[in-house]
Amino acid sequence: MTDHCITFHDLTLGYRSHAAVHHLSGTVHKGSLTAVVGSNGSGKSTLMKGIIGTIKPMAGSITINPGTQIAYLPQQSELDRSFPARVVDLVALGLWSKRGLLGRHTRQDRAAISAALTAVGLEGFEQRPIDTLSGGQLQRALFARVLVQDAELILLDEPFNAIDARTVTDLIVLIKRWHGENRTVMVVVHDLDLVRAHFPQALLLARTPIAWGEAKTTLCPENLMRARQFHEAWDDKAPWCEVNGDHDHAHHEATKAA
Repeated sequence: MTDHCITFHDLTLGYRSHAAVHHLSGTVHKGSLTAVVGSNGSGKSTLMKGIIGTIKPMAGSITINPGTQIAYLPQQSELDRSFPARVVDLVALGLWSKRGLLGRHTRQDRAAISAALTAVGLEGFEQRPIDTLSGGQLQRALFARVLVQDAELILLDEPFNAIDARTVTDLIVLIKRWHGENRTVMVVVHDLDLVRAHFPQALLLARTPIAWGEAKTTLCPENLMRARQFHEAWDDKAPWCEVNGDHDHAHHEATKAA
């Protein structure tokens, strides 16, 4: 029985012939907790979308262990907060794979939704319209939606952006709970101190993988400087995989398993 959850093999992802992630190889093991870090535009969100399949590889491949259920939390900026829905409706969307969008919820479903809202500190918020929530409250509701999905693989894209410190602390507790339940969790994070304090593994991207492994080692000053220099030197107008050009993409492959 394999302990691999996700395997990347010489993966390149991008948009309209311009790659955002180059030559990524490596393995995300089942039950691991990995922070995906890098500057804006370094390919972090693109990688998440590649894993869930909304972006197809330009080259290479992504292999997810068969039967793995995935829960994906996008950035808040991708959500339409004006949609007329209540908190309970938002959380219930986490059950669509089991019940369908129009399926009736069972007593167990309603209990799971209630328990999830309690776990994120939103007990009593069931009937609140989502457009009345603060940024932190909305993120708590989105985490409750992830909770009810009961997925083996959890992908969180910048879940700590523009929320208060108390909410960050509470959400970190939930992420560690998932890790303790042997779920595989990947989180896009900007705060490197947060990564060093709470994440065992880290993948450092600068459109190409710079380092991947134990978080404190991956985020050493030398790697961070290398990532910054590579990112600043990147030519967006260059061909997507010009090995002999200014960016020798093939020589920046990270193969260390998470």
